[in-house]
Parts: sequence; C-alpha cells; structure tokens
Amino acid sequence: MNFDETDKKLLLFLQEDCKQTTKELSYKLNLSVTAVYERIKKLENLGVISKYVALLDRHKINRDFIVLCHIKLTQHKKEFVLQFEREVMNLHEVTECFHVSGDYDYILKIGVKDMEDYRNFMLSKLTALQHIASTHSSFMISEVKNTTAIIV
Repeated sequence: MNFDETDKKLLLFLQEDCKQTTKELSYKLNLSVTAVYERIKKLENLGVISKYVALLDRHKINRDFIVLCHIKLTQHKKEFVLQFEREVMNLHEVTECFHVSGDYDYILKIGVKDMEDYRNFMLSKLTALQHIASTHSSFMISEVKNTTAIIV
C-alpha cells in the first residue's frame, strides 16, 4: 500500500497520541478538519488503523517483572499446536506470544509482579498447559526500547 507524506505524518501523529482531535491534527498537517477526518476514515476502512487502545504503565499496575519464556512442545502435531495456542490466549499474564523457528517453538512475553509471582504463574498455570516439553526463562534487566509505533 502506498501512502503520501501527509498520510505518513498523520499515522505518526495518531500513534503518538490517538486522542488528538481532528482540529489539532488539521493544524499540524495544514489541512481542513474535514480532510483529516476523511483521511482517518479511509485508513480505518482500509484496515491500516486496526484499533485504538490505552497503553498502561506496567510499573503503576505492579506488572513490571518481565519474562521471556521459550517453550518447546512435545510434538509438532497440528492439534498440539492449536491447543497450546488456544490455552495461552487465556493466560492474562502473557502479553505476547510468538510461534518461532529454531530450538524452541514459542516465545512468550510475560508480565508479573515479581519472581515469586512468576513462580506461582509457572507452577499453577503454565505447567498446567498440555504438551509442553520444556521451558527456558530469561528475565528483563532493563528496557532499552519499547514502542508500538510503526514508521511507514
């Protein structure tokens, strides 16, 4: 999909703060309010803008202990893969899940309160999932970059 420079700027402004009014955006883009509104609607209808969300400060909600957990399944049978993916969707501590190539099958990004909370999560929820052969956990020391913005 091709975007003109105005669309690119508009997408960047919306990713920085989607609560900006069309009036504020029209001022920044040197366009009429109607033109900005129509561009946003077009981008929504094309699926470029898929949804609007509020990003939470994980420190303020006690979910700042971040773990990357590598998961290996016992077998790569279709039903095992699909069952694991269905079950992981119900774990609210898991904020991201990637099916990957390499030594492990999945990488989970998990946010919990602290090490004790992670241990409880592992013992009561993660290990209760079917078909997990092994796990390997890495703990975040510091966050270097965390953005949701995609530059077009």
